[in-house]
Formats: sequence, structure tokens, C-alpha cells
Amino acid sequence: MLLDLLHLNLRDFASFWRTFAKWTLLGGAVGVLSGTASAIFLITLGWATNIRLDFPALLWLLPLGGFLVGWLYYRFAGTSAQGNNLVIDEVHVNQARIPARMAPFVLFGTIMTHLFGGSAGREGTAIQMGASLADSLRRVLRLSRADRRLLIMAGISGGFGSVFGTPVAGFVFGMEVQSIGRIRYEGIIPCLVAAYVGDLTTRWWGAAHSHYPHLANLEIEPGLLIKVAIAAVAFGLTSTLFVELTHAIKALQARYIPYPPLRPVIGGVAIVALTLLFGTTDYLGLSLPLIQQSVNGTGVVTFAFLLKLIFTAITLGSGFLGGEVTPLFVIGSTLGSTVGTLLGVDPAFMAALGFVAVFAGASNTPLACALMGIELFGGGSPLYLILGCVIAYLVSGHRGIYHTQRIDSPKYSGVLVLQDESLRAFAERQRTRK
Repeated sequence: MLLDLLHLNLRDFASFWRTFAKWTLLGGAVGVLSGTASAIFLITLGWATNIRLDFPALLWLLPLGGFLVGWLYYRFAGTSAQGNNLVIDEVHVNQARIPARMAPFVLFGTIMTHLFGGSAGREGTAIQMGASLADSLRRVLRLSRADRRLLIMAGISGGFGSVFGTPVAGFVFGMEVQSIGRIRYEGIIPCLVAAYVGDLTTRWWGAAHSHYPHLANLEIEPGLLIKVAIAAVAFGLTSTLFVELTHAIKALQARYIPYPPLRPVIGGVAIVALTLLFGTTDYLGLSLPLIQQSVNGTGVVTFAFLLKLIFTAITLGSGFLGGEVTPLFVIGSTLGSTVGTLLGVDPAFMAALGFVAVFAGASNTPLACALMGIELFGGGSPLYLILGCVIAYLVSGHRGIYHTQRIDSPKYSGVLVLQDESLRAFAERQRTRK
């Protein structure tokens, strides 16, 4: 009688518990693997950064280090060279193997980039390690193709959440990043478990994360909403500039330098030249001090965001390993500081918004980025964080740092998108129409 009253089907209820138990165990296993990999990466990255700061002359070896990594990838990486785009593509097509070698290759390549002064981040490395280890676990356990798709998503969530210490953002990022306009809720259990377990594992290993001052609790003010919207347009346009410049450098290098290992050599020479030209090493590596200066209200030079953007586009566009996200944090926070000063808004407040909004525009993940802002800067100003991320996401258009993302739902009407079309395919079709 009670079961009838509650409309409870015991068979369905048993299915729920089997699914919950299965994906809690698998997601937890992926979280342990990705969290351990992120801890190793963060500790090693800290070592490489400290060595570079202690021995600035290592910058002169950046072209040589680039050639070494480029040659190793050219000779031995195989499909691993596709990086995050292979990971995202496999969530959709679910056919090609994500090689186990991807994890050590991207770890070594990223450390080399930072050791010698390339401007890059860390999210790409964490995502690739998490997905590679998850796919390796799937092969060991002989799971089905349907299970493989969810396991890769869990690897993305575990890697992202653990490397930044933001499990909630990592949880949503793993479900949101594959497609524009769609969140894959079928991964809700494995992504949630992997993100939280991954973060706990990384912390258990003693890897440190950056901490930032929390935003004040701001009420809704029409004037401030308008200023945030104006700033968000600037954030979205900056995302566009970063994406287009990075892709343009990759295309030029591929067109004029047929031997791939030589491309990071050219990029390394350009980074050395720019460092000498501007007389500062502020834009090498992660550039975390620039973020701290921005969100603490200390202030940065007016065009710091543009210089970091150029340094990073050259580094990644030339084939160096590393992620885009931390540089985008730097670009966004320094731009926010500058825009805040121009608009008469607290520069530290606007820096926090820019921190996540530029990334939202470049990655097409506004919800994950808004949640990341709340995790890192507190829940005092969620409305403004969400507004900044959403507008930047819309302004950046149908482009992004992950060109295998599918366009499930266009950002605005009047845009013709083919079924299951990727950002890369959309961009190529747009070029042929002109």
C-alpha cells in the first residue's frame, strides 16, 4: 500500500542503487588516479617554476627545450599530440583509444615549457592526464563503450577539479565542455564523485592551491549591473582575440614550417626576444603574481593583459605544451583591473570577474566558470559573476580554445549550424562561404 501511495517501483529503485554504486566506485577510482596525477604535476610544476626563477638564464634554452619536446611528440606521441581536442572528441565519437602515453608525455612537455619560461597553464595537462588514466582504467576493467564515455567525462572532471582545487566547477566542467548549449547529465554521478575525490586526493598528497580574497556581499545596483555588462563585453572580445591569435599562429607555423619540431624553436626565439624587448619576466610561466596583484587591488600596468595574451598565444600556437586556462585567468584579472579603473569600479572586484569571464568566453563553459568564481572568491557577488560569464560567453561567438567542441545549440538565432558540427568544421565552412 505504501509503495503504491508513493508510486515507488522497486525494480526502478534497485536500478538506481546499482547505477549509483557502480559509478560511485568507478568515479572514485578515476578521482584517485586523476588527483594523484594532479598532485605530482603541481608539485613538479612548483619545482620547475622555482628553478626558473632562481636561474633566469634558463630562458635562453627555451628554443632548445621546445625542439626536444617537439621532436619527442613528432616521433612518439601519435594521437596524444591532439591533446584536449582528442579527449573532447572521444566523448562524442567514442572510437579512438586515448593512449596511456598521453599522461607522461603531457606532464613532461608542460614541465619543460615552464622550466624554460614558456607562457602556459596547467588545466590542459590535468585534463589529458585524467582522461588518459580513465581510459586506461576502462581497458583494464573491460568496460563497455557507453561506460567509456562516462569514464572519460569523469577524467575531465577529476583533472580539472583537482588541479585548481575547485571540485564544484570541475564537476560541471566535465559535463559542459563537450558541447555548446548542452550539459551531459548522464555523467552527473561519475563527474561529481571524480571531481570531489580528485580534489581530496590532491590535497591529501599535500599539493598547494592558490587562494584569493573573497568578494564583498554586493546588492543589486542597476548602475553596477550596466558597468559589469560593459566589462563583460570586453572580456568576451578578449577571449575572441586570444582564440583567433593562437589559431592564426598555429596555422602560419604549419604553413611555412613543415617540420613540426622546428615550430616551438621559432616560438621560443620570439618569447626570448619579447622578454628582452619589454625588460620583464612577468609574462613567463604561469604569471600568478599578476593575478594576486590584480585581485588584491595592488594594480598592474595598463596593457598587462595584452602582453600576457601575446606571450601565451605565441607559446601555445608554436606547439609548446601546457594549458590555456591559467593564462586566461591572468589575462582576465589584469584586464578586469584596468577596466575597473576606467569604469570607476573597484579594480579588485572587476579583476575577480575578469578572472573567470575571459575563461568562460574562450572555453564556452559559463556555468562551470561562474561556479569556479564562487568557489575561489566566495558567494558574496554571485549575480555579477554569472552575468559576466554569460555575456562573455555570448560575445565570444562560435569559437573556442577546444575546436572539437560540438555546437549543440547556437548561442543566438540566425546562425546556421549543421547537425553534430564541431567548432573547427563550423569555422571551415564559414571561411569557404566568404
